[in-house]
Amino acid sequence: MVARLTGLSPYVLRIWEQRYRAVEPQRTTTNRRLYSSEDVERLSLLREVTQAGYNIGQVATLPAEKLRELATAPRQVSARDHSTVKGGSASSTNGFFDACVAAVRALDARAFEETLSRAATALGGVGVLQRVVAPLADTIGELWRGGTLTAAHEHFASAALRVWLGNAARPYGAVDAAPLLLVATPAGQVHELGALLVGATAAHLGWQVTYLGASLPAAEIAGAAMQKQARAVALSLVYPDDDPRLPGELTRLREALPAAMTLLVGGRAAPAYHEVLDRIGAVIIKDLPQLGLTLDGLRKPSRREKR
Repeated sequence: MVARLTGLSPYVLRIWEQRYRAVEPQRTTTNRRLYSSEDVERLSLLREVTQAGYNIGQVATLPAEKLRELATAPRQVSARDHSTVKGGSASSTNGFFDACVAAVRALDARAFEETLSRAATALGGVGVLQRVVAPLADTIGELWRGGTLTAAHEHFASAALRVWLGNAARPYGAVDAAPLLLVATPAGQVHELGALLVGATAAHLGWQVTYLGASLPAAEIAGAAMQKQARAVALSLVYPDDDPRLPGELTRLREALPAAMTLLVGGRAAPAYHEVLDRIGAVIIKDLPQLGLTLDGLRKPSRREKR
């Protein structure tokens, strides 16, 4: 009912509620959600605002008055957002997102890749990463943890995204003088969708990217980073968020890396390890826009390099 009233898919509703705390519905004794009229209005406003180009992470907790103001303001995105998706229905970010989830459920690689390609045409390279692929990676992980999707679906999505992101980033190939970002997940972190997304974003921003894959020991990551003379190392932490071995791995990695080499860490599970991340001086990345700003800052020459 709420999905019908707001125009949001059940997948988007779940992510907005669980990850971004957009609304906090009441629960029945059987654990079913009960949405108030205020919740429905808020979700509808958030849908309008995000379709206007705002990132859900930026607006999810804004008061209703501010959301109404943003919803009536001029759009931030161009009319090309209204191209069509397969089946002829009116397109939106939600439409592309829902089509991708359906393709993953069906294990349909062609539909998955075609939908992402249409989304990239409509939203642009960075837009599709921020507004479709990033929420998709989060949702697939949530559905896997909830038992709605199997490990096979999660592995299928990772494999399909690896191919699509690699092809999509090829036109943005960096020049030899561009800084290099080394991307991986540390030992015990076997989910690589977030890491793939980080690598694709960096490639779109003109970085050289060396992608190592999932679950690598600290010594292996550090060795590769020094061999490639990386400007920075980026790690994705997704699951689990309570691995007692991971703080030691992160500490060993930071100790093995040169002091001047920046360590970036993000992903759904990153906040659970904030104590060790703060202690070792890692830069915690909350979302792709912040990643972009951080990478832009790392590209700027230091004062010593300017002399």
